[in-house]
Amino acid sequence: MLKVVLPLIATGITDSPALVAAVALTLSLPWLLTALHVGVLVDRFDRRRLLLLANLTRVVTMTAFVAVMLFGSVPLPLLYGVGLVLGVAEVVAMTSAAAIVPSAVAPRARERANAWVAGAETACGEFTGPFLGGVLAAIGVGLALGATGAAYAVGMLVLLFLVGRFAPRTGDERPVTSVHARIVEGVAYLWRNRLLRGLALMLTVLSGCWGAWLALMPLFATAVMDLSPQEYGVLMSALGAGGIVGALSVRWVNRFLGRRWAMFADLLGTVAMMAAPALTTNMVIVSTAAFLGGMGGTLWTVNVRTISQRVVPREMLGRYNAAARLFSWGAMPIGAALVGVLAEFVGIPLAFAFFALAATTTVVPFLRIVTPTALDASAEVAAAR
Repeated sequence: MLKVVLPLIATGITDSPALVAAVALTLSLPWLLTALHVGVLVDRFDRRRLLLLANLTRVVTMTAFVAVMLFGSVPLPLLYGVGLVLGVAEVVAMTSAAAIVPSAVAPRARERANAWVAGAETACGEFTGPFLGGVLAAIGVGLALGATGAAYAVGMLVLLFLVGRFAPRTGDERPVTSVHARIVEGVAYLWRNRLLRGLALMLTVLSGCWGAWLALMPLFATAVMDLSPQEYGVLMSALGAGGIVGALSVRWVNRFLGRRWAMFADLLGTVAMMAAPALTTNMVIVSTAAFLGGMGGTLWTVNVRTISQRVVPREMLGRYNAAARLFSWGAMPIGAALVGVLAEFVGIPLAFAFFALAATTTVVPFLRIVTPTALDASAEVAAAR
C-alpha cells in the first residue's frame, strides 16, 4: 500500500517528476546506505527478534505519521523522512527473513519454500497491497496509511507463531573480528564466486530498472495515462499478479525449461515492462508488460535464493544477502533518481526507453555466466554439505 499511497501523497504536493520520484528513492535508499551493516547485525543476533523489532519500528512510524496528517498538512521533507525510516526497517526485516529459511527448511524442500515465501511477498506486496492502496486512497489517504500500520501490527503477531531458535550460531560466542572486517568478509565471499558475483551485477541493472519504473509510474499513470487512483491500483496489481503466477508455476517452469531459462525469462519480462510505457499509454499493454515483469521477477528471485542457500554457509547468509542486496536493491534509488532527472529533461517516454535499453544489456552476460556447468557446480556444493 505504501508503494501506492506515499507517491500519491507526493503528487498532491508537487508536480515535479524528480520530487515525486524522490519518494520512491527514500524507500529504497537505505539498501544502499545500511545494507552491509545490517548484514553483520543479522549474522550476530536472533533473526526472529530482529524481525519483531523492524515491525515495531514500522508500527510506531505509521502511527505518528497518521497523527500528523490528521492535525495538518504534510510537508515533503516529512514524507521523505517517513520513507527513510520505513526503508531502514525493510532492510532489517527482509535480510533477517531471507536468512531464516535455511534454519527452518531442509535443503530438498527449499525451492518449494522459497516459492511460497516469494509468492506470499508478491501477493501482499505487489497484488493485494497496491489494489487496496488505490481503493483506500480514493476514500481517504489517512485510512490507507492506518490500514498499513495495522498490517504491520498483524505481522508482529504472526511472528509469535514462528517457534524455534534462529540465531546464526549454536553457542553464545561473540565474533572476534571487527564490524568492518565482517563486512569485508561477506562482500569478499560474494565477489570470489563467479556465479554469485555475476548474478548480483546483473540484478543491479534489473533492479535499477525496477526502481525507475516504480518511481515514475505514479506520475505517468496519473498525468499521462490519466488513470484514477483505483485504476492505478489495478495497474500495479498486474505486476503483483504476474509475481503470484510466477511463484505458483516456478517448479513447473524449472522442470519444463530448466532453471537457467526460467531465470532468463526475467530479463525479457523487465525489457517488456520498461518498453511498454515508452511506446504506448494503452492500459492493457502497459498492464500486460507489468504482469510479465512481475512473473519474471519472481522466477528470478526463487531460483537465486535457492542457489545462494545451496552455496553460502548458514553463518554467512546475513552478510551475503546484505552484500547481494546492496548491489541489487541499492541500485533502485539510483534508478529512481536517474529516471526522475531524465524525465525532467527529455520526457517520460524517453526515460522509460533508456531503461528498456539498459535491461537488454544483461542478456549477453547472463548467457556467458549462468551456464549449465555453473548451476551444476552449485548443486554439487550443496550435496557435499
